[in-house]
Amino acid sequence: MSWADGRLCGFDVETTGAGQEAARIVAVTIVFVGDGQPADVTAALVDPGMEIPAEATAVHGITTERARSEGLKPVEAVRMIVDRLERAWGAGRPVIGFNIAYDLTVLDRELRRHLGSGLNVTGPVVDPHVIDRALDRRKGKRTLEETCRHYKVRHETAHDATQDALAAARLAWRLARSYPAEVGDLTLAELHRREMDWSREWATRLNEYWRSQGKDNSIDGSWPVRPYRAEN
Repeated sequence: MSWADGRLCGFDVETTGAGQEAARIVAVTIVFVGDGQPADVTAALVDPGMEIPAEATAVHGITTERARSEGLKPVEAVRMIVDRLERAWGAGRPVIGFNIAYDLTVLDRELRRHLGSGLNVTGPVVDPHVIDRALDRRKGKRTLEETCRHYKVRHETAHDATQDALAAARLAWRLARSYPAEVGDLTLAELHRREMDWSREWATRLNEYWRSQGKDNSIDGSWPVRPYRAEN
């Protein structure tokens, strides 16, 4: 039986901005699905301890006022998130997220900010974005919404943490079916290692392209968490 037929853990955060070093979490969902069992959803708003920029609110709809009145405090939130993720990994479940290096890097920085130590990834991670980018070289956008459309996967509301987490889990299942030899038939440990390689190879190709165009751009292909540098 493929790992995709077992229980899957979808994960997503919404934040104060796109920059993963400074972004603060304002919403999170961790959802367990599959294996013939009902969905188990943990979803929460988080008070980031700062004003949520208008441009971020325009994306996910969460205002500063709502986060302050309904949200968990950051320390409580990051402890809850890590507890749920560790439960998944402890049970041998993959943690799944679309472009999850962003989400896990933001979580790592929040842990350092509030608890003084970073994220310890102790189990397998599955990223449909990394897998799709490596195995399907089509042109066009690679957003969660567009990738779900390409693979005919249900995605009800973009930039809603619960819907994005569910869509990521559905995408992982579909990719395991679409690419059995490269994805579905592997062990989770093997797939995790391949994703690390695929992410690094993608960044290398992109950086080489930018250099060929005379652009002073570079991207770090480390996965699933970008390395922390003290000057951040």
